[in-house]
Amino acid sequence: MTRSELPRVRLLIGPGTLHSRGANRMDFTRYSRSGNPRMTGEELLETLPELVAIARVEVDEGNPHEVATLDDLRRLAVRVNALLARQDLHGLVLVQGTNTLEETAWFLSLTARSAKPVVVTGAQRPYTALGADGPVNLIDAIRVAVTPGSTGKGAVVVTNGEINAAREVTKTSTYRLQTFRSRDMGLLGYADADRVLYYREPVRRRGAGSEFEIEGVAAMPPVEILYVYTGSRPGCAEAALGLGARGIVVAGSGAGSTGNLAQELAAIAASGRAVVVQSSRVGEGRVVPNNNWSEPGMVVADNLSPQKSAVLLSLALTRTTDPREVQRMFDQY
Repeated sequence: MTRSELPRVRLLIGPGTLHSRGANRMDFTRYSRSGNPRMTGEELLETLPELVAIARVEVDEGNPHEVATLDDLRRLAVRVNALLARQDLHGLVLVQGTNTLEETAWFLSLTARSAKPVVVTGAQRPYTALGADGPVNLIDAIRVAVTPGSTGKGAVVVTNGEINAAREVTKTSTYRLQTFRSRDMGLLGYADADRVLYYREPVRRRGAGSEFEIEGVAAMPPVEILYVYTGSRPGCAEAALGLGARGIVVAGSGAGSTGNLAQELAAIAASGRAVVVQSSRVGEGRVVPNNNWSEPGMVVADNLSPQKSAVLLSLALTRTTDPREVQRMFDQY
């Protein structure tokens, strides 16, 4: 295959560790305070001459893309959809920090309305550190983006030689390279040295099959997450409403217990002042309908984490405030 025949991939850059430069090669934890600017997309590509045999990678002129708020993600999704509409583009890769990488990937899986590959990657170590994982993660992400089998899977996360679905993946370790895991479901496949291999498919709605049209949304509805623990104090949910929340996700204990917030959450759900979603802080398993803590008007999150429930709830609120319709979305996505 000649250079001109290689697939074309767009490289989008957000903030994060992968393209950070530490004070020295042993700087693993304070690199953001090193004073060194992050590498640009062009600088990253210069260090990876191997890519010339894999794809024609173009750096997006919109870089850097912010990902700190839901409205940042809305703007990013608009840009992503505009890029994916180009006939000459095979797919795209987004580099961002791992702290909220799973939320960004999930948002894009719900709003990038295309079957073309959307790959999100990051790193646990800065580019300048000994044993840096960024270079191979970026190469693997581009390899996945040009693999025909990546089409139609929604956004995927590629790190540590593994491919995980955006809906299921979560960060599980603060500094270890094997941080991204799909606990209950397992990974989709591998980016191995010889080739990219898939072993299963996501089954929930995503990508081209999504109903969420982000281009017509002026601002994302605010949603708050309330974390339940033994000492949770009543009044937190009302405080969230006072801050303007239109939706509340409960990171419940166990199978979705609302704990000491039960009474006020039940009242909020019954009044319709906000949509209340029951999720769990546990990290695995479903919150099932009609559980011990269900109240009329509440939505259950199935096995979505609190943070991903908040992303889906905000998107759902761009279309409806009917808890029954919101529940349908949580059942389908």
